[in-house]
Amino acid sequence: MIRPVAFRMNEETAVNNYFQENIDLKNSEINTKAQAEFDAFVAKLRAVGVQVIVEHDDLKMDTPDSIFPNNWVSFHESGIVGLYPMFAENRRRERREEVMDRLESEGFVIQGYMDYTSAEEESIFLEGTGSLLLDRVHKKAYCALSPRADEELLIEFCEDFDYFPVIFTANQNVDGVRMPIYHTNVMMALAENFAVICLDTIDDKSEKQNVVHHLQEDGKEIITITEAQMHHFAGNMLQVKGGGASKYMVMSTAAYNSLTSQQIDAIQKHCEILHSDLETIETCGGGSARCMMAEVFLPKE
Repeated sequence: MIRPVAFRMNEETAVNNYFQENIDLKNSEINTKAQAEFDAFVAKLRAVGVQVIVEHDDLKMDTPDSIFPNNWVSFHESGIVGLYPMFAENRRRERREEVMDRLESEGFVIQGYMDYTSAEEESIFLEGTGSLLLDRVHKKAYCALSPRADEELLIEFCEDFDYFPVIFTANQNVDGVRMPIYHTNVMMALAENFAVICLDTIDDKSEKQNVVHHLQEDGKEIITITEAQMHHFAGNMLQVKGGGASKYMVMSTAAYNSLTSQQIDAIQKHCEILHSDLETIETCGGGSARCMMAEVFLPKE
């Protein structure tokens, strides 16, 4: 997780992230509030035994979205690190050697890199595990195509990492018009034995049936959410391991409060829920709890 030093609403991402909103505060005040939300979130994760590595952002880089590292990097059990092409030019500065040095200092082994960043020169993007929902057990990559998720590059990723692509388009209402959702991970979350998904965003019936088929084929209970709940970031969740054998579905408090008691019960059949207030980060950044966590599957020494 990357602790922010220059967090604010990123004008470069707002053009197609319809979750972002302006706040009538100075940028320094916004960053201070975001830091407080970040610190409280990390404390909650650590309190239940989740291992969290916090790296600080670099003020010189002026990277307002650095708090969302999962978009530029992914870490794999093979020791390979994936590096991804980013839509916003100021987000490309988030890719820092210091992050890799920190992981190696923590005992993780990096065997090599799969670097897709040259695609930026052709304005082709695939924003990490924002665009890619990876079922690492069944080796499937779910991806909603958008200006930030290119189909050909997705297929290249799947060939490189031996994943099967599950491709679809997901839309949301923006001023009465159906527009592509910028990242797959705001409308869908994969856990070990279940999936939380806004099926209403998949307008094409055959694509919707195909997504449902793959989830059911792998024995996942499907917990559906509405578009209104999605706009409270109820699709932006991540299942993590806590202390011992405990598992947690991590989400924001806004996401939790948007869920019905039946949806909460459905999740809690499988694991506990952990939520934290991320209001400033969600409002200005257009991302939530899942976006803030880049899972490390690298082998250890």
